[in-house]
Amino acid sequence: MRFYKPHTKFYCGIDVHSRIIYVCIIGENKKVILHRKLGNLETDKLLAILKPYRNNIVVACENTFAWYWLSDFCVEHGFEFILGHPYYMKAISGSKVKNDKIDSEKIARLVQAGMFPLAYACSKEKRSLRDLLRRRLYYVEIRAKLIAHIQILNYQANKDSLGRISNVTAKRVDLYERFEDEAVKRSVDANLKTIDFYNKLINDLEVYIRSQARAFNRKELSILQSINGIGDIIALTILYEVDDINRFESVQKFSSYCRLVRCVHESAGKKYGSGGKKMGNVYLKRVFSEAAIFVTKFNPRIEKHFKKLESKKGKMKAYSILAHKIAAVVYHMLKSGKVFDIDRFLAH
Repeated sequence: MRFYKPHTKFYCGIDVHSRIIYVCIIGENKKVILHRKLGNLETDKLLAILKPYRNNIVVACENTFAWYWLSDFCVEHGFEFILGHPYYMKAISGSKVKNDKIDSEKIARLVQAGMFPLAYACSKEKRSLRDLLRRRLYYVEIRAKLIAHIQILNYQANKDSLGRISNVTAKRVDLYERFEDEAVKRSVDANLKTIDFYNKLINDLEVYIRSQARAFNRKELSILQSINGIGDIIALTILYEVDDINRFESVQKFSSYCRLVRCVHESAGKKYGSGGKKMGNVYLKRVFSEAAIFVTKFNPRIEKHFKKLESKKGKMKAYSILAHKIAAVVYHMLKSGKVFDIDRFLAH
């Protein structure tokens, strides 16, 4: 975890909500200069408050759903902006007395003390498309649940396996004939119609994402796609979630951010379990796990390597190891600007 290193004379903590913000400014002497409650639409008043301290103030807020506009406001008007990681800001959530006024002051004091845990503020140019990619993934998960429900109904009726997922939606007549109960048939029909809706929606989103995203990162996109099995959507998801690979000092920190390393808890030389599995970027965890499946499928040499891992570690752990390995390779590829080398991949 990185902490902000204070270097200005004034520190502004803002507690941001959907309709209001609470602003606190403290100076070098650690005294509160200003406490003010404003509406989110009163940006002119916020500018009037911050303007006298321009070039000598840093504006900080906690990473909640409503920080986008504040980041854009600070960039537009030339104020330094930093984002706080909510998981590590226990000084705010753990207070005995808690309100917006106290929270804004605590944010400012954490910044001044050099104890403000930094989260990454994605650039405005990539933020909206990154969020659209996340929304697409959400719809894909809903579709997968609908397909899984049809398979569950099939198992409940003690019928032969449906096999591949494509068989669930393609052979509709056969699917209806499997069930005798009219209510079950209606349930299957409802699922299939909803799947059709999501198929079209996901396809339309992918067409739009490809058309908008290719203008960015064309070189980086081609580098990632040099790995056989990584297509447009997986590559774009990686690029837009990472944003800037240089923000990671090492491959270990990148892998940790992707939730692909095991976090061991140790004290006095003794290991007592693990934790922190949900610290990091869940979307990168998912996309690298998906990439491991496709890379194995489309590369016979990697599939052979995977089979060896599977025999020793089991299928799920083998996929986890491969996902970690792919993430490490992606890090070095983006850092160096070099394409995928399967010989080096299998040598390590």
